[in-house]
Amino acid sequence: MKLSSLFAFVVFAALAFVACNPGGGGATGTTDAETAVAATVNGKNIMLKDVDRQLSQRAQGQQAQLSQLQLAAARLQVLQGLVQREVMFQRAEREKLVPSEEEITQQIAARKQQGHMTEEEYQRQLKEQGLTEPALREELRRDIAIQKLQEKLIGRITINDREVEDFYNNNKQQFVATRGVQLAAIVLDPNPNEGATQDVKSEPEAKQKADITYQRLKNGADFATVAREVSEDANSLLRGGDLGFATEEQLKQNGFPPELINRLFNSMQTGDITEPVNIGGRLFIFKLQLKRLQNENLTIDSPGVRDQIKQALIGQRQELLNAALMETAMNDAKIVNNLAQNMLNSPA
Repeated sequence: MKLSSLFAFVVFAALAFVACNPGGGGATGTTDAETAVAATVNGKNIMLKDVDRQLSQRAQGQQAQLSQLQLAAARLQVLQGLVQREVMFQRAEREKLVPSEEEITQQIAARKQQGHMTEEEYQRQLKEQGLTEPALREELRRDIAIQKLQEKLIGRITINDREVEDFYNNNKQQFVATRGVQLAAIVLDPNPNEGATQDVKSEPEAKQKADITYQRLKNGADFATVAREVSEDANSLLRGGDLGFATEEQLKQNGFPPELINRLFNSMQTGDITEPVNIGGRLFIFKLQLKRLQNENLTIDSPGVRDQIKQALIGQRQELLNAALMETAMNDAKIVNNLAQNMLNSPA
């Protein structure tokens, strides 16, 4: 089994066994998993219980038996990530980038809104992840601080026109606008759906609502506005129903009926809408926003190309700078990995 696949599994009995067994990768030789220290970073403890909680979260509740050796390897990799995170957070602290309590509160509120979660759903999600509100706030404090540290690097990156042009000239084959369509959709779903904001309860109710919505659109109502009011697809409604661009093959893979695909590419014009269409038990009203009937080579002056290249180059620079920042921060830190040392001391 590859190490990366270990995170797909968790065995709580095995976690408890190894946490209490220093020969199986225990952190400090103590039999108390609550107080065992897995590592220290500049004197700051990383607890074994936090390593095991992270491992359990990544497992997503799947039940599959891990050997003691596999669990120890997974623990080491999780601990490595926690050590790097602590190193970066301490660097952000030194640069005074730690967020205020108000910033953390705003981040939590934004997550609730984006997920369309009630307070009850939010508390249930915390419980499922094994988190308390204070623990979540501490994780967000670290997330935001590290994000600010990385964003500070982005501000130092500059990309000139020559770099953009060189990238385009060396990668012209990548700049092709493929044959396909850009769609927006209003979705009504009679099936239980936690992401829905206005859930219809039955197929007849969904059909009635879809017919009324279709008539509103035929009478001139703005599609994006209606989508924000009516659509039950949480992923697209905030964008006015925009689904993005899709090729014919992608439409087929997503269950679009052949007759609908034929209409989109042949008879429909940009701006046209469809009557309600049933796909996978959900009702869709589509708007054709853009249609491209054949592949087109893009020039450097085609809309969006320069910006696309610039963002790609910034991303490459950012990745390099993040790696350099991590390397220097790790070099400057005093790290003691008790978990690894105990494995060496008790390899059996």
